[in-house]
Amino acid sequence: MSEKKMTSSRRHQLKSLMLSIAKGLLEKEATQSVADKAAYMAQNCPDLSLPHSLQDLQDLCKKLHQTIDKVDEERYDLEAKVKKGDKEIEDLKIKVIDLIGKFKKPALRKVRMSADQMLQALLGSKHKVSLDLRANLKQVKKEVKEEATEVGDWRKNIEDKAGMDGRKKMFEGGES
Repeated sequence: MSEKKMTSSRRHQLKSLMLSIAKGLLEKEATQSVADKAAYMAQNCPDLSLPHSLQDLQDLCKKLHQTIDKVDEERYDLEAKVKKGDKEIEDLKIKVIDLIGKFKKPALRKVRMSADQMLQALLGSKHKVSLDLRANLKQVKKEVKEEATEVGDWRKNIEDKAGMDGRKKMFEGGES
């Protein structure tokens, strides 16, 4: 827990040292690649000596075409090997993920969509019929209660219930 923090001057010194080492390595790598290219060209592409007669020039062109065809075949074979290797690597990655059995679930966001938008997202351009949910509902006729429509005189109702006779009628269920 008592780790000391590195001072900014020390950090700057180490950073500059690392950058200088990396610069030296990059320069060495560049000179090495130039030397490798020169060696490869010297090995595979001999100096071209141009003959003066027409027949010699035609033979040289035929030889160059054969060399170009050979190089193209090698390039095609190497590309096929690389593609096959990439496919195998991808398959092995999938197998490793399956064996581990841990899949990262993405964070889901709430999306507000109407039913039409949802169907269009699922079905794509095939969905052209709009979905009107209210059109499929049953039509229900409202029945009006008769008691609510009859508006009586409230004083009459009070007079009927007033006194002992009215209370007795309420308990017996004989309301008028």
